Amino acid sequence: MLLSGPERPMSLPTADDPQVLRQALAAYVREVAAAVGVSAECASCEVTDTITAYVALSGRSPRFPGRDLMLLWTMRQGWSVAVETTPAESPQQVAQLGGDVTPAPERVRRFVADVVSSAEKAGTPGPVLAVSSHGDLRTRLEERVRRA
Repeated sequence: MLLSGPERPMSLPTADDPQVLRQALAAYVREVAAAVGVSAECASCEVTDTITAYVALSGRSPRFPGRDLMLLWTMRQGWSVAVETTPAESPQQVAQLGGDVTPAPERVRRFVADVVSSAEKAGTPGPVLAVSSHGDLRTRLEERVRRA
């Protein structure tokens, strides 16, 4: 038994541990950032009461000239592209990638390329395949990184 202090057992990380989940998400987001052609410094993620990720994109859409685009991810909705906004503005979604909430980074790259190159709304809206738990999400994220 591991002890923390004179009498208390030390807990080991579990599948639902927020730090373990954050590490898996950060690795996945780095892979996605590389796939869309931006450095890891252009990406961030957080695991708090919500689980989200952000990637600043280098390309712009003909639909929004002069506006930067961002790639956003949530545990419930997966990836979407939105127009960068000021803190006072609500995000303006451009396109949603339906399907698996943890698609392969290459699939995210193709989605972003379609959005950036199209004057029309791009993406594959539709149902998103949700995850059942934080442990399930962590497992799926780790599998994506191993395959990339």
